[in-house]
Amino acid sequence: MPGRIDARLQELGLTLPVAAKPIANYVPTVRTGNLLVVSGQVPMRDGVIAYTGKLGAGVGMDDAQAAAQLCLVNVLAQAKAALDGDLDRVVRVVRLGGFIACLPEFTAMAMAMNGASDLAVAVFGEAGRHARSTIGVPALPGDAAVEVEAIFEVA
Repeated sequence: MPGRIDARLQELGLTLPVAAKPIANYVPTVRTGNLLVVSGQVPMRDGVIAYTGKLGAGVGMDDAQAAAQLCLVNVLAQAKAALDGDLDRVVRVVRLGGFIACLPEFTAMAMAMNGASDLAVAVFGEAGRHARSTIGVPALPGDAAVEVEAIFEVA
């Protein structure tokens, strides 16, 4: 029987992928006390980065928000793997960090990151409301348009 969060994901029409393996010398998650830190995830779908490029240079806001949402889906896949398949153990989304690949004059990074933030609230309700930082960067791994990292309080 699926848990509460798995049922919510299903209601939203979302299926979590298998958690991706790291591409460099780091681990995908670290648990310390009641915190689970998830390394940055790019908008990977079926082994391919689905959204590439920069905002202000060909990537529109709708695609940027979709990329941020897909990043959070991949963050949740990592969290689920770290929590033995049980996302109901997430007590709260504490913080999301977003990195938005963009031109220097682009300043609407926060709007792009709303794709991830809105999904966190849709999945976890009030427990999905979180602190957040969003930073514009000149480039991301694999030319990804967005990268999202997270900190969860877990039971």
